[in-house]
Amino acid sequence: MSAQLRLRLERPRSFRREDFILSEVNAEAVRALDRWPNWHAGALALIGPAGSGKSHLGLDWAARNDALVMGPDAAEQIASLAANPRPVLLEDVDQLAHGETLFHLINLAARPGGGLLLTARTLPATWPTDLPDLKSRLNALQTAELGPPDDEVLSGVLRTFFRERSIRASDELLAYLVRRIDRSIPEAQRMVERLDEAADLGGRPVNRALARQVLEIEPEDGELFDEL
Repeated sequence: MSAQLRLRLERPRSFRREDFILSEVNAEAVRALDRWPNWHAGALALIGPAGSGKSHLGLDWAARNDALVMGPDAAEQIASLAANPRPVLLEDVDQLAHGETLFHLINLAARPGGGLLLTARTLPATWPTDLPDLKSRLNALQTAELGPPDDEVLSGVLRTFFRERSIRASDELLAYLVRRIDRSIPEAQRMVERLDEAADLGGRPVNRALARQVLEIEPEDGELFDEL
């Protein structure tokens, strides 16, 4: 089938707990998450590198606990939360400068019916803020850390990324990739995309032979398709 006629049946990503790849690098963090609502002061910071599963676990927690998933309008929702406390999920907290909004959210988390799950790549003590009172709150936050992917996690997410593109990856292909790609989830996703594109362009199956060719070509100049 030509590249122009190939059907792309990409599947939506699932954020259910049963689809999370559990291993030694994330098991303790998952146990900490499951101790809700017995977190210290009602709040927990879930820390981990890009692609480690923070959003997956956070959105699953929010769905199971009817939590409010806050966005850029968080400041406008403080008054409503003060009147009617409920659990809150706020993601990528380390990417923003924080002031009174986060201070209030942390305080509200300790109230009956409240709760706060924060996700970030760095520990709370490093988050930017000019408020001394907030700084002390951040230093006292309970944290749970997701480690970099081990073989089990990397193989599992590769299989998931392939499945989302309706590609059935063999165990041989997964083992080959796990041994050779950089150990990060973004790199795993990028490699799956490159293999899918190469297979599409060349009308070839996604297998170990194609993976070997992609990996051999990429370090030279990145120009994959000139060589296929």
